Amino acid sequence: MPDTTKHYFWSQRGSFDHLFSKESPLPPLKSHEVLVKIHAVSLQYRDLTIGLGRYPGNFPDELVPCSDMAGEVIAVGQDAGSQWKIGDRVCANFAADHIAGETSPEIQKTAHGGPIHGVLTQYKAFRPHSLVKIPDHLSFEEASTLPCAALTAYNALMGPIPVKGGDVVLIEGTGGVSIHGLQLALASGARVIVTSSSDEKLKIATKLGAQHVVNYKSTPEWHERVLELTSGRGVDHVLEVGGPSTLEKALKCIRVGGWIHTIGFVGGGTPTDVVFPTIRKACHIRGIQIGSVAQFKDMNRLLALHPEVTRPVVDKVFGFEEARQAYEYLQSQAHVGKVVIKVA
Repeated sequence: MPDTTKHYFWSQRGSFDHLFSKESPLPPLKSHEVLVKIHAVSLQYRDLTIGLGRYPGNFPDELVPCSDMAGEVIAVGQDAGSQWKIGDRVCANFAADHIAGETSPEIQKTAHGGPIHGVLTQYKAFRPHSLVKIPDHLSFEEASTLPCAALTAYNALMGPIPVKGGDVVLIEGTGGVSIHGLQLALASGARVIVTSSSDEKLKIATKLGAQHVVNYKSTPEWHERVLELTSGRGVDHVLEVGGPSTLEKALKCIRVGGWIHTIGFVGGGTPTDVVFPTIRKACHIRGIQIGSVAQFKDMNRLLALHPEVTRPVVDKVFGFEEARQAYEYLQSQAHVGKVVIKVA
């Protein structure tokens, strides 16, 4: 049993220069906990905004960053039940206490890498109910992309009105949530339109199966092109990741009765704009706040059914000592899919 763990922490927020690592004592495992050796951590846009001081909320001192991990169970407390055994490969849910159903203010306070310490550490204890088995066909690096990016896309597209064969889904961008959304929509039989400012990224989206692509840099009124591609009807679902810079156009090309799933604000925005409150309240238009353990398990069954179509796209893997470089690379937006830090 390890008695120390090396981990990253924010000495203060506002710059990547304040991201440091150190070795700290590992608290004795409580009887109701499961100890996990973390193998890989994937980065989210949320991790950037928290580190740069642009994400509101109350955070612990010397916050350990990141919400998404994949690892291996190495110890099980005597009162932790029989669900987990040594050697099991697991992810932790984004919000530790989001077991099923809707979120709540109390559940929101259990989100890793924000209200509670995150997972960019060699070892971490979890309560058994927050863990989910990793699909057998995925590596630790691939599985580390599931808790936030994949589950967010799944929650959006498989929510109150699930995407179905024949639907048209508009995917904004080619980041982590967007690529997972593209794959899940295709696995569900939908027709997919992807937007990006990069023709090279759009080529990758086409290779992954997107039927239509639109460069919003060369086609500023991209919503008009989307309407053309749908014969004026509009799309059934939009994965809205841009924020204020894209929401207006998304509203112009959604069909009557369609669903706009607000997920992020990578195109710019502040906590006071209209997009952020919809995410915080998980309300309609449809604000998305990741998903529950129950949804995570449902998603994993879909991934196992379509292993190649839904295989996570990992753009680049950084070493544990290269965490700052990983953050900088994510901020550059040069990636397609996910940026991962290999911990073990």
